[in-house]
Amino acid sequence: MYGSDSDGLQAARAQLVSYSARLLDDGLAVGSAGNMSVRIGDRVAITPSGVSYTEMRPEDICLVGMDGAELQSSETPSSETPMHLAIYAATKAQAGAGAVVHTHSPEVIALSAGRDELPAIHYAITGLGGPVRVAPYVRFGSAGLAASAVTALDGRSAVILRNHGAVTYGRDLAQAYDRALLLEWLARTYRLALSYGEPSILSAAELDEVTAESRRRRYGERRSPRP
Repeated sequence: MYGSDSDGLQAARAQLVSYSARLLDDGLAVGSAGNMSVRIGDRVAITPSGVSYTEMRPEDICLVGMDGAELQSSETPSSETPMHLAIYAATKAQAGAGAVVHTHSPEVIALSAGRDELPAIHYAITGLGGPVRVAPYVRFGSAGLAASAVTALDGRSAVILRNHGAVTYGRDLAQAYDRALLLEWLARTYRLALSYGEPSILSAAELDEVTAESRRRRYGERRSPRP
């Protein structure tokens, strides 16, 4: 989670620029496609529309309220701002999303055109809450897309958008971005498995066993945080 003071906002803007550049390097987007945001108290810092990731600067990052009102923006906030805000609102009663990442990654988009779900091809999918649903196609930037994404996210931290892309969220931008990378890797792994025939898919019981053991071992967590 990010602090609500000016230092928190400054840090969030710097992180958004840094991770936006990674979208291109990691193959999760092309051009200025995709977007990401972080929540800072009752405000949201979000990447601007139409600004190349290679040219984006911290001062280009837009600031909006949870109601979508522009608070501090030299550029136009992302067209997917409604979807980001809807996810923050929908997860507020849970652990709460601290950051949202929206990608246009090729493996995920290809899967979205032919499947209704990314199944449990590997136990790492428990890191996203389980098999990832494909939300029905709705035009970009619309309230309908926001609602569709939130519905398909129920019990998950990732959703695939039909013929569009994907959305992941996390407690902070690092976790949300790592989940976007994991989702693309899982989609690619599933495609490769299909090339060998009908793949074996893990059952709900097997996934529950993985989740329980991961919690017991605190799998993936550092023994002690860095100073």
